Amino acid sequence: MTTLALLTEKTTLSKHDIVGSSWWTDQFSRFTPMDVALVLFFSLIGSLIIITVYKRTFKGVIYNPTFGTTLILLTLVTGPVVMAIGSNVALSMGMVGALSIVRFRTAVKEPIDTAYMFWAITMGIIIGTKSYIIAMGVVLGISVIMLGLSFVRTRSSENYLLVLHYDPSAEQEIDAELHRGVRAYRIRSKTITRSGAEMTVDLRLHQRTDIVSHMLDIAGVHDATLVSCQNESTI
Repeated sequence: MTTLALLTEKTTLSKHDIVGSSWWTDQFSRFTPMDVALVLFFSLIGSLIIITVYKRTFKGVIYNPTFGTTLILLTLVTGPVVMAIGSNVALSMGMVGALSIVRFRTAVKEPIDTAYMFWAITMGIIIGTKSYIIAMGVVLGISVIMLGLSFVRTRSSENYLLVLHYDPSAEQEIDAELHRGVRAYRIRSKTITRSGAEMTVDLRLHQRTDIVSHMLDIAGVHDATLVSCQNESTI
């Protein structure tokens, strides 16, 4: 009877420890609610800076607000995950194994978008290790570099695609005009039919010269179309 009473009392104490102070203490033995709040706060600040830089340096046609939300979510999620696995070696190994089998099906059209996603994840990793000052310094430093590169790129030469429809007899004058008015060019395609010829040329211009008007001044050129292709490295 005494043994049964001791077992009952020990079981009651164990349940009290699990549900009570022991369970609660174990939850906050590695980090406190203030740590979680700081990680989320600095992750939000860092991701907002990244989004601002992305908008300032965006060179596409239409900005997708969903991508900005994705950058915020990546930073907010990565920070707490790193904070959790950083204090538990077994959990960190499990997370690495789980992430190694993840496959993303969504195709990223622009390589620069992938770089921004990696930037957001990196900020989440640094903030998750509670290196808040280092994280803010890194995000500000990269922001300055990206803004500077964007300014330099807008002042550099620009790539265009010139499409011409002309008579074959005007080809020599077209070549002379390309040599005279264009910094660099490369013929991408040329098609000659009974009704005329079509030529597609990659151009690199220092400034927006009126190359279309000059081509139309050539006798035998029927039409000329200039298309910007800033997202390609053509020459």
